[in-house]
Amino acid sequence: MKRRTLIGVIGVGLAVLPVGWALRQAVNGTKEDWRTDTAPLERAFPGLGSLTDAKWVSTRDNDRLLQTPDLVFAGFARLSPGKLDELTTSHAFVSEEPTFDFSSGFTKPLADEGPDDPQWIRSPELDRSSDNHSTSLWFDRRSDTVRFWASNPYG
Repeated sequence: MKRRTLIGVIGVGLAVLPVGWALRQAVNGTKEDWRTDTAPLERAFPGLGSLTDAKWVSTRDNDRLLQTPDLVFAGFARLSPGKLDELTTSHAFVSEEPTFDFSSGFTKPLADEGPDDPQWIRSPELDRSSDNHSTSLWFDRRSDTVRFWASNPYG
């Protein structure tokens, strides 16, 4: 009898753990699947300077399954005041929507994030591309936000 009781208590405990975790996430108002630290982004994108308000994901976080051995960063971050003006003065920019969305795979937690009603601009001069790494950057002038996708960002 004691063994059945113990097994029942363990079973109930295991069933309650996911519910408790979900409630904690709802109460805290946080998304568990994105990162907010900026140091890895500042190392990956040194030309952007100091970054704040980051929301980003990586293929190496939380045991995400992706069919690639590559390290990929995707997300948003805010540039320091005046940085986008500096970049638009020294590089040619064009209006261009991002070529990807955050609707599937490891990027899904970012699907409803980013600036409201963005007007994206892009400078091909700031992007990088080679056989083993690539970086694509889009900027929203109104919010000083950069949207990025980088494969093997440390090159």
